[in-house]
Amino acid sequence: MATSQVETVRTGADKIKLVGALLLVVAAVAGFYLLSKQGSFAQWGALTVGLVAAAATFLVSEQGKQLLAFGKDSWKEVKKVVWPTRKESLQMTLYVFAFVVVMALFLWLTDKTLEWALYDLILGWRS
Repeated sequence: MATSQVETVRTGADKIKLVGALLLVVAAVAGFYLLSKQGSFAQWGALTVGLVAAAATFLVSEQGKQLLAFGKDSWKEVKKVVWPTRKESLQMTLYVFAFVVVMALFLWLTDKTLEWALYDLILGWRS
């Protein structure tokens, strides 16, 4: 994470912010259904405004700040990844397909061999 300190102290203000965000989500969903007679514009407007307000309330809490810091650190790590080229991806995909075909043939031959040994040689059911 962005900070090396690990503190899990939650203040009363943070708890109030989280409860407020939850209540805003509930109010947004309730408003969406209660405004069904007003038209879809009012419904979707109430839902959008409520969810944006809930997200903003959550992001100003300590947990929201930690989530943003985690996202920033994750994005930095994604930038460090050396992604395979198109050619390398295609080659690996073809290797996987070839292995699947070879394994399918091996399992089919094993199944048929065991079927022949069991039913024809041992039990004599197919004569």
